[in-house]
Amino acid sequence: MSVLLFFIDGLGIGARGPQNPFDGLADAEPLALFPDEGTTTIHDGMVVPTDATLGIEGRPQSASGQTTILTGINVPQLLGYHKQGFPNAAMLEILREHSIFLQLKGAGVGPITFANTYTQRFFDERPRWVSATTAAMEAAAVPFRQLADLKAGGAVYHDFTNQLLIERGEDVELRSAEQAADVLASLVAENRFTLYEYFITDKIGHKQDLQLARTTLQNLARLIRELLVRVDLNSTSVILTSDHGNIEDLSSRNHTLNQVPTIVWGRDRNRIASRIRTLADITPAIVDTLTGTPLLKSTDAVAAGSSESSL
Repeated sequence: MSVLLFFIDGLGIGARGPQNPFDGLADAEPLALFPDEGTTTIHDGMVVPTDATLGIEGRPQSASGQTTILTGINVPQLLGYHKQGFPNAAMLEILREHSIFLQLKGAGVGPITFANTYTQRFFDERPRWVSATTAAMEAAAVPFRQLADLKAGGAVYHDFTNQLLIERGEDVELRSAEQAADVLASLVAENRFTLYEYFITDKIGHKQDLQLARTTLQNLARLIRELLVRVDLNSTSVILTSDHGNIEDLSSRNHTLNQVPTIVWGRDRNRIASRIRTLADITPAIVDTLTGTPLLKSTDAVAAGSSESSL
């Protein structure tokens, strides 16, 4: 069996209204969710409204939320704050010790992969700060996928259409949602665990561009629907989640306090969904699913992480 974790940055469950691009948007299933409307299943997936605040006051942020998702450690609770942007030194240490890739590799689960393409510029001009995903990969020595892989049908860019790559002068072809779904589904079939990351949603939320948000969300929803008909859901669990809300409320450029959607399709969907309440539950649910071995609860993992590391 296998698991695909489909991460979408800045996607919350927001109330209906003129500043919610999902309200009245056609062809937005399975992403169009609204609070207090009683949805427990969508497109044959189990929906779990998920806490992104993690018991700490303030607006959830990307660095701390993504580090929590990718480790199972409640990072804001452990450190006492939400952190925007890229992980700081303390979060990088947590990722080096508890990365989901490292946990799976240590349990003998493989192959495992990150589906996203890195450009040569990343390697030529290595940034000072890297994403939680990059740090999580490097902790387990997971190979990077590059433009050559994308051209060979073995990687997907975070803009799955490749439009941004073309605008930057890269010699690649445009992809439809269907074509991107083909590639991603093939990677899922080849690996026990696959992570795909999409963060354009968060950028649009900060821009407060309603029309761009609606167009982008329609195409993203189309990718997910096309992916679900290409993946063998009898042997694969697909888990969609986010780190915080944003694009669902364009009345402000800030992140929201809304719950985020975790949606689980395919094999073991009920068991996985029943385990998830907060972002800290994602990694334990995945590792348990792929190893069949019950893990520490996220609260216990926090205690273990604080005693074993030098944070």
